Amino acid sequence: MNFFGYRGGHLFVEKVSIASIAESVGTPFFCYSSSSLEHQYLELKHALDPMGVRICYAVKANSNQAVIKTFANLGSGADIVSKGELIRALDAGITPDKIVFSGVGKTRDEIRHALEVGVGQFNIESPSELELISNIAQELKKTATVALRVNPDVDAQTHDKISTGRKADKFGIDIDLAPALYTQAAQMPGINMVGLALHIGSQLTSLTPFRDAFERIAILVQDLRAAGASVKRLDLGGGLGVTYTTENPPDIEDYAQTIRSTVSSLKVELTVEPGRFLVANAGILVARVLFIKNTPVQRFVIVDGAMNDFIRPTLYNAVHDVLTEKKDANCKLSSAQVVGPVCETGDILAKAANLPPIEPGALIAIASAGAYGAVMGSTYNTRLPTLEVMVREAMTAVIRPRPTYEDILSLDQLPNWL
Repeated sequence: MNFFGYRGGHLFVEKVSIASIAESVGTPFFCYSSSSLEHQYLELKHALDPMGVRICYAVKANSNQAVIKTFANLGSGADIVSKGELIRALDAGITPDKIVFSGVGKTRDEIRHALEVGVGQFNIESPSELELISNIAQELKKTATVALRVNPDVDAQTHDKISTGRKADKFGIDIDLAPALYTQAAQMPGINMVGLALHIGSQLTSLTPFRDAFERIAILVQDLRAAGASVKRLDLGGGLGVTYTTENPPDIEDYAQTIRSTVSSLKVELTVEPGRFLVANAGILVARVLFIKNTPVQRFVIVDGAMNDFIRPTLYNAVHDVLTEKKDANCKLSSAQVVGPVCETGDILAKAANLPPIEPGALIAIASAGAYGAVMGSTYNTRLPTLEVMVREAMTAVIRPRPTYEDILSLDQLPNWL
């Protein structure tokens, strides 16, 4: 369901016009639909509830407190990869027992803090990490609940930079080495070894990699049990793709059926960790046109949003639809490159957007910008971080104000010799 659409030729989010928000808060800004977030979560929950699957939102996709709180209110747990994300999840009301701590590079301080607050599960990515957690748990006289993240050597058939389940990727324990480490971990002090985890990548548009990975992990569960090990939990990670332009991601019921047919008979507690699926299409980036620049080979639409606001097109060569705030069905469309003010040739928001004639001062929106947008933003070129807005029906709230230049400069400190 799309909560962004046109009314009377103007772009709206739910019952609020984009133009009215721009007038109130300035540009650029991210705008999220609260109803879209809830719809995506409840659709997934409905499909997975019959199997008792726990949903832990992948905070890295969009870490705004209002977004996390929206999912927390619906019963979600959290998948986190840093102490900062742990603090965010707790602050949003997610209880520690519903938090999974993933990531290949957990520091001593992060592990200690997670043990002190009582996170529900650590996903272990290396033997040395397992040893460190065991040592810290003993120091604190606590027990760490642990799952072994397995690398199943499955190609997710997605972008190279977001594929995480191949043998050469940095994530997880090689599936052939997992049985020995699992057995070792079960005997280590301070460790409660409860199961296995995997995550093969992001933006998967085919169920085949999911099925391959789930089938391999199911065999490993059976082998471990045959050897006398206890396996109570299985964390299936995330990765469900979304439609940005022409992609055709899996139907959510088909995804649920894939889980049902591969691992539900194992009688384990199941967890999934969606991120992009929940938030990508719930957000847009709105920018204002500064200039139109026509050259012999290109029409450039220069806007006040840039790669520091939304880096996906630059980093991943991602393609997003570009919407104009005003829509006229009779206007002829032609190709334009939408670019920002950052001093980089790579500062491109859209390489070949089909746009009508457009003038300085007009508003455009980069669609499907709710995931890996503001959360990956920076202050490159000393540009102000992007303001964020959430809409629910006719209500609008600023959920992250735009800092001032004084705020940015205040983070720097001069050494005493200056």
